[in-house]
Amino acid sequence: MPMQKHYAIIDIETTGGRAQRDRITEIAIVLHDGEQVVQKWESLINPECYIPHGITELTGITQEMVQDAPKFYETAREIVELTQDAIFVAHNVRFDYGFLCEEFKRLGYTYSRKQLCTLRMSRQAFPGLPSYSLGKLAASLGVRLDNRHRAMGDASATAEIFRMILQKHQLREEIQVMINMGIRESKLPTGISLEKIHALPESCGVYYLHDENGNVVYVGKSLNIRKRVADHFADNSPKAGKLRQMVNEVSFEITGSELVALLLESHEIKRLNPAVNRAQRARSYPYAVYSWANTDGYLCFGMDKVSSKEKKSLNLVAEYAQSAHARGHLQSIREQFELCANFCEDTRQKGPCFFFHLHQCRGACKGIETPDTYNERALLAMEKMGTLFDHDFYLIDEGRNTSEKAVVFVENGIYQGFGYLDAADLNGNPAVLGDAVKKFPGNPETNRIIHRYLHQHPTLKIIRI
Repeated sequence: MPMQKHYAIIDIETTGGRAQRDRITEIAIVLHDGEQVVQKWESLINPECYIPHGITELTGITQEMVQDAPKFYETAREIVELTQDAIFVAHNVRFDYGFLCEEFKRLGYTYSRKQLCTLRMSRQAFPGLPSYSLGKLAASLGVRLDNRHRAMGDASATAEIFRMILQKHQLREEIQVMINMGIRESKLPTGISLEKIHALPESCGVYYLHDENGNVVYVGKSLNIRKRVADHFADNSPKAGKLRQMVNEVSFEITGSELVALLLESHEIKRLNPAVNRAQRARSYPYAVYSWANTDGYLCFGMDKVSSKEKKSLNLVAEYAQSAHARGHLQSIREQFELCANFCEDTRQKGPCFFFHLHQCRGACKGIETPDTYNERALLAMEKMGTLFDHDFYLIDEGRNTSEKAVVFVENGIYQGFGYLDAADLNGNPAVLGDAVKKFPGNPETNRIIHRYLHQHPTLKIIRI
């Protein structure tokens, strides 16, 4: 396959290191035809926010310098046109590309380009160097680097390093593989082309891998659908080999919200029962962890396989599809909260529990720890294990575009479904929120997904009913 000859070598300066929070203060683009630089463009950007003192010390870019500079939206069209049909090249491309994508996302535009990372390529082209940071790499290679930590200075040095990499003819195939996200064409299924992979969105959602008859053989979720699908076909695992043999088409559904993607993935795996998926296929949850107070007043936990009728007479804490999951979770919770093993089984053995001798139990089994003190931790453990919610609420998350919000509904302790509504209509009115929600079946697994997500994203907006 011939090398593509059009590259946009890009460097940006920012107000910080997080694309979702921080903003661009300067951008430089060096266009390269594979042999030489053909055009340069640069601009300061007004970030419309405060530039921290430490960033100013590093880059030299002050608040005064950007005060009259164009805002990002005023340069966006030119950036799109300059990089159109070009491969996006940067030193640590995830940083620069991620920031640009986020800035465009704020404008409601999806920015998508093939990418190359000179940091990764340099490790292959020039092995054994003490450091591959841009400054030290340039010094090792004798590349001139003026105005370090300014966009054009860094982009120009990156362009020269890139030229040197392209001269390494033995790397040309590897460069093409990097452009194609690690995929070698020989590893692609017969019905899937590189063009199809590159046409997939770099968005959060659920993807479906189909066989030649259209049947779904695998369902997955990703923050970046294109990258995740590419990873399947770049991998050398037995699972990847099976997918290469079976897959003939890819489809997807963009969700915007990662939580919605997780919930939809779980639902679709149960609904479609894809041949290659192993996790989340269970439709029943016959194993339960339950609690009771013993005659001495200590809160105890048991685990067993129980029928629907038996569940009604138990104080259920959590339900599981497999006994190993239930037992493993209970053991993990016992460790975390230093609970007594005698009170985490169906029957109590005589004498102190095994973990008391290991100093992993505080002595409830010997009467050293009182029921009141012990139960404080046991109640926390129960809360941590539990999947039911104790109130009804709507959870508000990112939508599929900047003018939309995702809504997840929990009622009577159980996940009820999700939907989308216009951000302008988000006024907290339960009737409006309820109308946006599409009904989906809830189960212990979907509740666990929501619990985990809330723990990982504690600032998410919740509207209680």
